[in-house]
Amino acid sequence: MRKHLKDYAFLFSISGIVIVLDQWTKNLVRNNLNIGEMWVPWDWMAPYARIIHWQNTGAAFGIGQDLSWVFTILAFIVIGAIIYYFPQVDRSNWLIRIALGMQMGGALGNLIDRLTQDMNVTDFVSVGRFAVWNIADASISVGTVILILGVWLEDRKATRTKDTNISASETDKTLNIEEIQGE
Repeated sequence: MRKHLKDYAFLFSISGIVIVLDQWTKNLVRNNLNIGEMWVPWDWMAPYARIIHWQNTGAAFGIGQDLSWVFTILAFIVIGAIIYYFPQVDRSNWLIRIALGMQMGGALGNLIDRLTQDMNVTDFVSVGRFAVWNIADASISVGTVILILGVWLEDRKATRTKDTNISASETDKTLNIEEIQGE
């Protein structure tokens, strides 16, 4: 039981940091910019990067507009799956643990918006011609990249361990054959 408490403390710490940053930045935008209003510190920067108050009814980066209810249900499922699966991840797999915390924090950050902002998510970061996004979207995306990297590294580690064990067992077989031939 104590092990699970430590596991969940780690998970909720990572996701809590994401949620606090996400909600704080979204509130700054909602309180200081009207929907569609843009802010840039210097005019020359506007074509490259800007803060714009945008409402999104889809998923990250504006995918699946007007499917907010689907993404609300999906968020609950993903959060539940992460909470269930997290204690099963070995503590040495810190990349995977961080990734799951980031993904859960991002899912919760956008879920909070959907439940408190009439099924809308506040987006505000606009870079170039790329879709407008927020901290939660970035956390989900970066968490996914980290998760893929972590799984790949763990797979490589397992393959190396397996290869080492196979080589060791082949050496043992060679020694056993030599012992038998010597008798």
